[in-house]
Amino acid sequence: MYRKAVEKLERIQRQATKMIKGMEGELITAAYELGVAHPPGYPLFTLLAKLVIGLFPFGSIAYRVNLLCGLLGAAAASLLYYTVFRLSGSYAGGILAAGVFSFSRLTWQWSITAEVFSLNNLFVGLLMALTVHFEEAATAKERSKISKVGAFCCGLSLCNQHTIVLYVLCIVLWVLLQLFKGKELSFGHLLKLGLCFLAGLLPYLYLPASSYLHRARWTWGDQTTFQGFLTHFLREEYGTFSLAKSEAGSSMREMLLSQVTHMKTELSFTVPALAIVAWLRTAMQAKQEKSSMIWLFTGMLCIYSLFFAWRANLDITKPLFMGVVERFWMQSNAVAAVLAGLGLASLVSVGNTVLENSRVLQCVEWLSAAALVTSQIYANYSICDQSRNYVVDKFARNLLSSMPPDAIILLRGDLPGNSLRYLHYCEGMRPDVTLVDQEMMTYEWYLPKMAKHLPGISFPGRRWNPVEGILPDGTLTFNLHHFLKVNKHKEAFACIGLNEGDSTWRKSYSLWPWGSCDKLVSSVTVFNPGEWIHLTRSIYNWTEDYGRFDPSSWEAVANEEMWQARMKTAFFIFDLAETASVSADIKSQLYTFAYNSYKEIINSHKNHPVNWHKNYAIACERMLRLHKVDVDPEVLLSETVKHFLLYTEKAEDDPQRADILQAAKHLKKELQGLRKMNKDRKRLAV
Repeated sequence: MYRKAVEKLERIQRQATKMIKGMEGELITAAYELGVAHPPGYPLFTLLAKLVIGLFPFGSIAYRVNLLCGLLGAAAASLLYYTVFRLSGSYAGGILAAGVFSFSRLTWQWSITAEVFSLNNLFVGLLMALTVHFEEAATAKERSKISKVGAFCCGLSLCNQHTIVLYVLCIVLWVLLQLFKGKELSFGHLLKLGLCFLAGLLPYLYLPASSYLHRARWTWGDQTTFQGFLTHFLREEYGTFSLAKSEAGSSMREMLLSQVTHMKTELSFTVPALAIVAWLRTAMQAKQEKSSMIWLFTGMLCIYSLFFAWRANLDITKPLFMGVVERFWMQSNAVAAVLAGLGLASLVSVGNTVLENSRVLQCVEWLSAAALVTSQIYANYSICDQSRNYVVDKFARNLLSSMPPDAIILLRGDLPGNSLRYLHYCEGMRPDVTLVDQEMMTYEWYLPKMAKHLPGISFPGRRWNPVEGILPDGTLTFNLHHFLKVNKHKEAFACIGLNEGDSTWRKSYSLWPWGSCDKLVSSVTVFNPGEWIHLTRSIYNWTEDYGRFDPSSWEAVANEEMWQARMKTAFFIFDLAETASVSADIKSQLYTFAYNSYKEIINSHKNHPVNWHKNYAIACERMLRLHKVDVDPEVLLSETVKHFLLYTEKAEDDPQRADILQAAKHLKKELQGLRKMNKDRKRLAV
């Protein structure tokens, strides 16, 4: 009976894990090559990064861009301080707003990483500071000047991250209303504001210019036509106003609840409490000076949160997707921090009214601000200290170093794609290999733009498509089998995995494990398990402990890939034994190779991925069926039961957990019977 349960388990080990990866390497590579980054292009960040790469004479390319992001984050903090101070006159309130936001885990992490979020934080602070400056302006001339500068900055902010458009709309409508109420909004002034806004969008001219020059070895899209530019600008390849295309995400309610919980965790419970104080004080004193600012910022926070919760179509129950979504909550956290700073100033103002400007209250105000900021630093420093974090760099270096000379690497996924591209193009590592992006080959622009930068590679058409032929627009397509055939003079590797939509390669090729990647080998080549185990046993030099990284981080993804690579060859050999049409002797040899390999790996690593327990247990059970004289059946049964139980302890969410437990129960009974039988034999022998 237990065998039926074990047979159900055979399907488990064939399940593959699919993960998405980060964008940092791609942004740096686009800047270094003066290419175009992923939609919507981020021209301002690309140009700033290129400037810093050229001006700073020290550190790696990645270090220089990370440093730029750190400086932008510091500038964003100063603008939050300025906003609170100008509105309330409170130095402590400004310090509180800048400190709790900047030293929150999320802001800190993304201010020292080559990403667009620190620049977006800078624009959030800048737009709020300019709005306050506009409110304080004493003359119509001054308001006119500030509104023009603000219009330009609004346009410029949209050259980075498009989520800021919601803040831009709120601020633009508010400024226009103020100008209209003061009878300062003429048609001529409105036209000038529009021109200033368009001037801010000028960095977007970089996209068609870069695409036209066609010099970058890595770029995204073809912006030489208006339609191509619009496709990129509106993120149509991802889904306009969405985080992912055709992805079922969490509900709006779940997203909002998670955001509130996240805000309390990131900024401490005190920050939203102080923000509420600012709202209450403003509501009770409707005629309070500058109260319209607080309502404007509150409206910005609410509108952004509601819209983002509606359009963020990712499942945040998955840690990695939560890591993607939470980055966009920084924009609302910045406003919440400003409101908290104003709330602290409001409390002190009320206290001063009651106690008549008590010095004690000023001390309490400063101590409160200092305590909150210090607690943020204390709580997050160890998490955000990235001075010794080279995980993704080591991941990419291991992958590139493992490749034979002049290999083709068919990239799939953001982590291997972007990290390998960075090392290959920016650091000049392994110039002999060629990187070809599987996903990009399905886009009509990829080969016309990139083929000339991939020397030695032949493309039997203009676009990759599983069904070969000529599309209605005249484009000649090719499949993966045809691509491999015309490039058979080079060894080809898939990192990580192949596109499931095209299985034509199976006609003439097999996938053999090569660490985290797979080698495409001619089907006529005979597989030698012993030789392949020896070849791939030490393919990587990986020393990171398993499970030491936050599950929502790219480091965790890289670490998981490298750990699973250790077991990949054993898994492949076991799968061959299960599925290949070979003789019983060959099957027995394959099972034995897989078992010995599993055993060696399991015994070499105390802490490892939970699925290793399951795979090893099934391998032991298969060895038990072979009745080999050189392996003790009691040991095999004991190991099977032990590792099945260890697996069920750690994999509580496995839908087949009940079957595994049932199998383990029956195997345990057999083990007890076997031990009793062995004991009786020994007694009789004596």
